[in-house]
Amino acid sequence: MLRLEIVTPEKKVVDAEVDSVTIPTASGEAGILPNHAPLISALKPGILSFTSRGTTERIAIGGGFLEVSNDKVSVLADTAERSTEIDVDAARTKLQEAERAIAAAATSPIEETESLREQLESADARLRLAAGR
Repeated sequence: MLRLEIVTPEKKVVDAEVDSVTIPTASGEAGILPNHAPLISALKPGILSFTSRGTTERIAIGGGFLEVSNDKVSVLADTAERSTEIDVDAARTKLQEAERAIAAAATSPIEETESLREQLESADARLRLAAGR
């Protein structure tokens, strides 16, 4: 078993014993099982999923950091929402705003549009989770 703790600046979202965790890191999706090697990684916006006793839960996260050590998975997320907490209209608006801003900045260096792409990925993850995908 793993101890999963997901914390945002506003609240503790999850504190539970789980069998596995799948999380979007800066270098790709990572699957974490008991006895995983120590790991520290930046997170990218996306959907974190965890399984406990055969039941899988999914949470949209908006970036942050991950630490894995001694069968404990600590997630310090900018945002973390379950599907029931997502305001679909607000997420759709954020997605459209980010798409427009990226299009307007098409000639800008990629480093300058990184935060816009993160906003786009975060809104997209929220909409996918709310739609059950």
